[in-house]
Amino acid sequence: MDKIHAMQLFLRVAELESFTRAADTLGLPKGSVSRQIQALENQLGTQLLHRTTRRVSLTQDGMVYYERCRDVLANLDEMDGMFQHDPRSISGRLRVDLPVDIASKVVIPHLPGFLQQYPGIELELSSSDRLVDVIREGFDCVLRVGGLKDSGLVARSLGKMMIVNCASPDYLARFGYPSTLEDLSNHALIHYTVNLGTRPTGFEYVDDKQVHQARTGGILTVNSTQAYKDACLAGLGIIQVPRVGVREFLRQGTLIEILPQYRAEPMPVSLIYPHRRNLSRRVHLFMNWLSEVMKSYLEQP
Repeated sequence: MDKIHAMQLFLRVAELESFTRAADTLGLPKGSVSRQIQALENQLGTQLLHRTTRRVSLTQDGMVYYERCRDVLANLDEMDGMFQHDPRSISGRLRVDLPVDIASKVVIPHLPGFLQQYPGIELELSSSDRLVDVIREGFDCVLRVGGLKDSGLVARSLGKMMIVNCASPDYLARFGYPSTLEDLSNHALIHYTVNLGTRPTGFEYVDDKQVHQARTGGILTVNSTQAYKDACLAGLGIIQVPRVGVREFLRQGTLIEILPQYRAEPMPVSLIYPHRRNLSRRVHLFMNWLSEVMKSYLEQP
């Protein structure tokens, strides 16, 4: 049995949730489709589909195989048009993950232009504070802000994000403007941590290329970047945040930058992706496009 043909049959059955409907759309006998899927399962050594009298559904292994089949077949389609220069010849799925602020403030406003230029690309955009598992969850590329662990993935440095210290006008009216590091002991710092229960860091600043922390007050800890900004806007304390995430608030005056002489170390921004010898054209195109979009928001490496 031709493996590519079997994968195409499997995708059609999985998407229509029916052997009968899949056979009808392909002009094949139902028994033939069923036998070929069974042969594929035997070849793989696992059950891909749950079969009931009412419908067909994917098993856990079937879900994984379905995603891989889509990528393989999309890559084959792309190879057929690899020497064509028409952007419409580039097709297939892209799965990417971005930090929340970068997705909403930077990427999504520019995204219509990219998708109009490459209408054959189907984009799956993940955006959260969670660190996704690039390999296990099948991501083509991920944008990370902050230091990277040695994960065996390929990392492409894009630059660094400037960090600013902010507070709301209401907070500053009540507690005053801190002008020295010593003043911070009488001020509240809102703490951010990915995992609640871990000890948050204090007010960070760089002096003579060394990172230091100043003692502050503060009783609120959050694990969401959105809650972090919302708490600052509500007058609950001071935050240290990438400038790109609060640009509009600084322009509007709903947040005010304080202590510009004591900023935290800029945060590195990187694109990471699986170590594949031959990345598809659509992944290369998206990463190059994203690098260009990010340029005006970053200090270059």
